[in-house]
Parts: sequence; structure tokens; C-alpha cells
Amino acid sequence: MKRRIIKIDEEKCNGCVACAVACHEGAIGMVNGKAKLLRDDYCDGLGDCLPTCPTGAITFEEREALAYDHEAVQANMRKEEVLPCGCPGTQSKIMNPKVHQHIEINQQSELRQWPIQIKLVPIHAPYFDGCKLLIAADCTAYAYANFHQDFIKNHVTLIGCPKLDMEDYSEKLTAILRDNDIQEVKVVRMEVPCCGGLEQATKLALKNSGKFIPWQIVTISTDGEIL
Repeated sequence: MKRRIIKIDEEKCNGCVACAVACHEGAIGMVNGKAKLLRDDYCDGLGDCLPTCPTGAITFEEREALAYDHEAVQANMRKEEVLPCGCPGTQSKIMNPKVHQHIEINQQSELRQWPIQIKLVPIHAPYFDGCKLLIAADCTAYAYANFHQDFIKNHVTLIGCPKLDMEDYSEKLTAILRDNDIQEVKVVRMEVPCCGGLEQATKLALKNSGKFIPWQIVTISTDGEIL
């Protein structure tokens, strides 16, 4: 049958995952860092994903496609293995509002300070003295299930998203590194291109701080693995 369905321009897609999260039917997934319409019969043609796309990569088109299959969508939503965004559902604490299921992980919070947003954190604070600094992209804690134990533990944590905040973090990070006794810096980012801004801002801050501070970049894949 011929009907309205979404079309994704992979050349414009920056891999931000926003459309996959917005698609309640699970029609969109991430393949090799790009959004992809996985099944025609999962797409209802309503376009909840369109306004979330920051690059205009998603449009409507009229073409031959399978009819929307509501029962297949409902069956897919009951699966716990993988969410549309690529996060591993069986390893995280997730509530699916359509089936009201909880999956628990036994893990305590390792967060040591507040606030944690780069925009909100003060430049001078006692917890920076002699600390190991973690600078993480917002999405990493959702994609990587054991984030607290493997990354936040024994670190002062700063989080941000240069794409959503629309700002260059390098000036503030430079001041934090320059004016405090930071022992090491670890950056955790997603594999998607929009996370590159966080990595570049940190590298520039390390250079401009005038200090030699050991640093490391860790990249998380959209299916929750360390690359």
C-alpha cells in the first residue's frame, strides 16, 4: 500500500539519537552511528521524531510501504533486550510506561558533589582539591549501565552536552584546571559526532591551563559498550 512514512537522510544525520528516543514505536534505531528506519510497519506516520531532529534529516514521503502493525509494535515494546536508543535494557534500571515493567540493578550512587552540570558548577570548590576529574557527556550514564562503579567512583563529576547547551565549555574548564589541584582528567563521551565538542573543549582547556595533567578519553558506543 502507498502511505505517508518518514524518510531519514543519513548524510544530514549527526547520530544524536534524539529521533530514536522520540519514536515510541521503536521504528528508528542506530546503525553504525546513524539513525535508520528499521521497519516500515513500525512507523505510524505521525512524525513524533521530526521536531526532535536538530539537523532536519527527517522528512515525510509518500511511498509503497507495509501497513502500520499496532500488534507487532506492542510485542516489540515488551522486549527488554534493547531499547530503540541502543541502551541495553537488561543491564539498566528502566521503566517502560507501556508495559509498566521495572528492571533493577543493584548499585549505589558514587556521586561525591553537587551540582554536576558544567554550566552550574563553581570554578573554585573544596572538592576539586587533589581530585580526579571526570568530564562526561550527559548520555553516557544512560548508555553505559555500570557508569557509577566504573567511572564516577572516586571522581569529581562534571557533565554536559555541547549540542544542547550550545556553548563552548573550554573557558570554564580551563579555569577549573588552572585554579585547582586536579590530579587527572578522564573524559567519557558517546561515539556520536556531537560529543566531539566535549572532547575538544577538554583538550583545549588542558592546553590552556598551563599544567601537565594526565588525561584519558573513553568512548561509549550507542549499544552501551566501551570502544
